[in-house]
Amino acid sequence: MLPMDCCVRGAWVLILCAACISHSHGADWPRWRGTAADGNSTETGLLAEWPQDGPQRLWQVEGLGNGYGSLSVVNNRIYVMGRRNKTDYLSCRNVDDGSSIWETAIGPGSQENGPNGTPTVDGDRVYGISIAGDLLCADAQTGREIWRVNFERDFGGKMMSVWGFSESPLIDGDKLICTPGGEQAVMVALNKATGKLIWRATLTGNPQRGQSGAGYSSAVISTAGGVRQYVQLLGRGVIGVEANTGKMLWGYDRIANTTANCPTPVVSGDYVLVSTGYGDGGTALLEIKGSRGRVTPREVWYKPANELQNHHGQMILLGDQVYLGHGHNNGFPTCIDLKTGRSRWGKQRGAGRESAAVAYADGHFYFRYQDGTLALVDANPSAYKLKSSFQEDFGDGPRWAHPVIANGKLYLRTNGILCCYDVRAGR
Repeated sequence: MLPMDCCVRGAWVLILCAACISHSHGADWPRWRGTAADGNSTETGLLAEWPQDGPQRLWQVEGLGNGYGSLSVVNNRIYVMGRRNKTDYLSCRNVDDGSSIWETAIGPGSQENGPNGTPTVDGDRVYGISIAGDLLCADAQTGREIWRVNFERDFGGKMMSVWGFSESPLIDGDKLICTPGGEQAVMVALNKATGKLIWRATLTGNPQRGQSGAGYSSAVISTAGGVRQYVQLLGRGVIGVEANTGKMLWGYDRIANTTANCPTPVVSGDYVLVSTGYGDGGTALLEIKGSRGRVTPREVWYKPANELQNHHGQMILLGDQVYLGHGHNNGFPTCIDLKTGRSRWGKQRGAGRESAAVAYADGHFYFRYQDGTLALVDANPSAYKLKSSFQEDFGDGPRWAHPVIANGKLYLRTNGILCCYDVRAGR
């Protein structure tokens, strides 16, 4: 038998080791827009300013395949999708040097530019959706296929327009939530372990604006009105679906455009903020309230497209303020008050040109512009302050893949090329 003090010391060692393990992976980025699907990283101790030519580049790799999708980072592994030779692949790479660990074919692709979605990592499994609507569940360690479904074949799925399925899967408990966009299965819940159907949701309410089918957004969880629900932006606007049953709770179509409804809705308590680009889009804040499981949306404020709209760079809520890039094919840095919609600052040109994908970490926003400019902007509701910027020097084509900040590293993907930068302070 060990002496008591040895047992105590051993217990403390185990606790400290567990704490270290937890800390080392506490800033992982396991899905689209991070842990809470809100674009916020929990990283601290990051650079507050960058050198003129940008942070130190740790490595650069090619061969991911074409695609505009972002990536996930979990347990020192990177998960990303891309197209090569007319096939969409889900692949796993090492965070230390970007080297390939495994790749698994999801299915053939009908689009030139490859997958637009981000893989979702949940425990020992990873999920990805191809542009043709193949949903694959694979072993996160080996890439072995576990199950798959196809949106069109299995659910009569369709997109609102021509650029293919672009969703990132949502995991909620034992359920996987996705949006085939079919008439009788606009949204479905699947058993995440087996892929078996739990429920399917049918669009109701006869919305008039937009186009039938799925949009280019991803579902998020809300408890607005005291009802657990999935909020999603479709071709016909934004909807809320009851989590337990798949019952359609509410819908709102005023912000729906007829081309591509993209941004992930922002949820906060009983509020849902939704925006779309293009000439017939716009932005609205909804209050979702009700009783006895019946909820309805109340429009708190609405702004037409020429006043406020987000193309596909997403919106980030910090406190009571929302930060975004305003304008179709533009990313004018903008800050508004959530509850009133009033502008706090903006809409100036900013450091780069065209659309801007936005992420947040450690007091700063990372604005990644379509033209390859990356800007570090102070998260200050009082005024716009550009801290640093640099010009990316790799890859061709628009920089639409969203930046990822995880474990002191910044990841930027342009089609088949992935770059990793060290953004830790004091290094």
